Parts: sequence; C-alpha cells; structure tokens
Amino acid sequence: MSLTRKPLTDTDYRNLAEFRYLLRQFLAFSEDAARRAGLSPQQHQALLAIKGSGGRLTVGELAVRLAIKPNSAVGLADRLVESELVLRQTGSKDRRKVELTLTAIASRKLADLSQSHRTELRRLTPMLAPLLKNWGKD
Repeated sequence: MSLTRKPLTDTDYRNLAEFRYLLRQFLAFSEDAARRAGLSPQQHQALLAIKGSGGRLTVGELAVRLAIKPNSAVGLADRLVESELVLRQTGSKDRRKVELTLTAIASRKLADLSQSHRTELRRLTPMLAPLLKNWGKD
C-alpha cells in the first residue's frame, strides 16, 4: 500500500510559519518572565515540570521532561537545591530513588510565573486556535 501525501499549499506554509512565530513569541515571553523572577529559563521549566508531575520528580524523570542529558539534569538539580528552590527527598514509593520537590519559595515564584503565562496564553489563543483547528485538514 502506497501512502500518498497531499502537497502543501502556500496557505499551509503561511499557517506553519505563523504558528512557529507565535510559539517563538511565547517562548521569548517565558524566558524574559523567568529572568525577571530571578530564575533561568531552564530553572523555571524544571520547577514547572516538578509541579506538573504531581509535585515529585526524580532527576531521571526531570531529564526526560526537559529533554536534557541525565548529567545535565543532575547539575540543574544541584543548582536548584543550592538556590533553596528544590529539596531532595527519599522516594515515597521506592526508598532507593531520590525525588525532587519544590520549596515554599519555589512554589510562590512558580505560581506568580504561571499566572503571567496563563495571561499570555490567553492573549495568544485567538491567534493560535484557528491555526491549530485548520492544520492537517486535507
């Protein structure tokens, strides 16, 4: 069975370019907001990954969530612990594993950042929604 693909149209390319532009706008906003909060963008992503995964994450899971190498995740976790943003705790289900949890300081910073991110996503939604709705329709 041969799979035939419909050629992309100029509209498809325009929509894809616009989608990527809006993603870059959001990422630039996010990086700037993290820096204003005193975090690196990667630290912000790590805090969000931990919170978004039920509040506990191993270093290996953090590496997967951030698409970084395990040794980079170890260094990031070390810096987060040093900055008093994260605690290392014995695993709740497997005592051989060490899990990362947020400190109260990190939780407050993340809550503030997440509020501003939600506002930015709401601003971008009217522009993103039509692109996503129509993408892939043949």
